[in-house]
Amino acid sequence: MKPRQAAWLFVAPALLAIAVFFVVPVAAALVMSGTDFDIYALADLRNVRFIWLDNYLQLLQRPLFWQALLNTLFFVVVGVPLSVAVSLVAALLLNSPLALFKGFHRTALFVPVVATLAAVAVTWRFLLHTRYGLLNYGLSSLGFSPIDWLGNPRWAMPAIMLLSVWKNFGYNMIILLAGLQAIPGEQYEAARLDGAGPLAVLRHITIPALGPMLLMVSILTMAAHFQLFAEPYMMTQGGPAQRTVTVLYLMYEEGFKWWSLGTGSAVAFVLFLFMFGFTVLQVTVSRRWGTA
Repeated sequence: MKPRQAAWLFVAPALLAIAVFFVVPVAAALVMSGTDFDIYALADLRNVRFIWLDNYLQLLQRPLFWQALLNTLFFVVVGVPLSVAVSLVAALLLNSPLALFKGFHRTALFVPVVATLAAVAVTWRFLLHTRYGLLNYGLSSLGFSPIDWLGNPRWAMPAIMLLSVWKNFGYNMIILLAGLQAIPGEQYEAARLDGAGPLAVLRHITIPALGPMLLMVSILTMAAHFQLFAEPYMMTQGGPAQRTVTVLYLMYEEGFKWWSLGTGSAVAFVLFLFMFGFTVLQVTVSRRWGTA
């Protein structure tokens, strides 16, 4: 057997799994997005009609879609930099020679990542409670009026963003911490001998060395934030005043609440186009800044 044939033989099971569980479902969803597939089609496939781009055109004319898109973009544009910044700060603190009990703190900060969302949601609903929540108790102690975090359209999305950052920043922190530990100590020693201060070292050594990892972390975080669903579903059910309805939440409602699977598939591919565009933008900007 030739080496090329042997190589294809070894990768064949993985390629088969990818085809069955990824390529085929994606292709089926793409075809479905051009149909009026609904609950009647589930009973009899002869009821399915091809309507081509009508689902997309109707979607672009719905105010709820634009509201969901704006909510999602707000969550991405504000939440991704915030999450990456918190992860970087935590990694820098854990990597500091002055940090004590590093193993304990690393584990404690990573625990929210593996915690179930149901338990996290119950805990945060209590923390954000208008009358009895710990956050409002702290605000009242400082002389501020309590905030209806989950019932006020102005504060609902920031509250969910705070929950999301707290739950997920530990994953990026571990990746960035590994990158920090891989930077040669000789570079820091040379910088100190040249009289560089902490900010100069951070700007000219640490950040450039972490450039590829920061790009990867940003792309992964952006993809996760575009797919925001579980948090608003568990916390607000898309309210108040539809201020926490996201594109993925809209896709869920169309496909699994109203059984309009054709429209839901169209929403999914519109979301994919936005994610792809933002990823290309991130890679382009990183290359121009020389961090990728």
